Amino acid sequence: MKSESVDFILSGRRLRRRRWILVTSLLAVLACLLCCAMLILGSTIYPVQDVIRALAGEQIKGVSFAVNTIRLPRMLAGLFAGFAFGIAGYTFQTMLRNPLANPNVIGITSGSSAVAVFCIIVLHTSEAVISVASVIAGLATVVLIYVLSRGRTFSVGRLILVGIGIQAMLDALISYLLLVGKQQDIPATLRWLAGSLNGSQMSELPPLVITVFIFAPILIGLGKPLSMLELGEQSASSLGVSTDKTRIALIFSSVCIIALATATTGPIAFVAFLSGPIAKRLAGVGFSNAIPAGLVGVNLVLAADLIGQFAFEYRFPVGIITGLLGAPYLIFLLIRMNQKGDL
Repeated sequence: MKSESVDFILSGRRLRRRRWILVTSLLAVLACLLCCAMLILGSTIYPVQDVIRALAGEQIKGVSFAVNTIRLPRMLAGLFAGFAFGIAGYTFQTMLRNPLANPNVIGITSGSSAVAVFCIIVLHTSEAVISVASVIAGLATVVLIYVLSRGRTFSVGRLILVGIGIQAMLDALISYLLLVGKQQDIPATLRWLAGSLNGSQMSELPPLVITVFIFAPILIGLGKPLSMLELGEQSASSLGVSTDKTRIALIFSSVCIIALATATTGPIAFVAFLSGPIAKRLAGVGFSNAIPAGLVGVNLVLAADLIGQFAFEYRFPVGIITGLLGAPYLIFLLIRMNQKGDL
């Protein structure tokens, strides 16, 4: 009887692993197809062979400039920013055991955005300064939210409420900066705040790419301790997890990559919020969904950008499309959590 129970458990684990591998592979394939579509589609649709030749360095009239200067930076910005938003959102939601506890809702993205807008409108600084300032602002926002939400015991609900309040204050600050800013700076800032891949340049991407390559493996490597943190503080400690050190590493890594993504593309709405739940629904439970969540983020951003470019008479920034997708889900989630008594 004991042997049968062990076999049943192992069989279930193998099935969950196969499902995780299949879903992750399909998400990766879909991401590759969307990347190809980003390079092929535009005001002019180029043959695949011409796109490949242009990427290889061959000079083809019209194609080389469009692919290498406009479409490739746009695709790479969406790829790395989408992965950053997806994996960071999943990390926060899992670590704090609440689907509302993502960087968009609790104000971390707003902290980075407010400083970035200040640098754009008031200081007129370079992209490098904006990137560094965004990371610092994101970390400072996390510290502020934690300090203000402290009590006798740690409460995720209190942290979320404080984060929402901080976000409202920072959004008000952004509105004020837009009111007092110079008229010529407002259109570009508004496009950035909407979350947009328009005007992406290769020179702006290295900080984001390097940050994702450094910190995404850390978040993926901490997938098992992160899953244990989801069980609760005491359970994780009893299983040998150094909860404080693990939480610090997770928060620092997540804030760094999401702040750089925000500085590069603007705060693309709801990608961090949607990626984790979608990945969990598709890949199931039992294994870390950090990679599937990152890939869901990539697919959301790239697909939304293609929809925004070609599905309507006018072109819309990617953040408008993801906002239309995410807002109904947020309302649904709030209603369901209220019915369960989780709010």
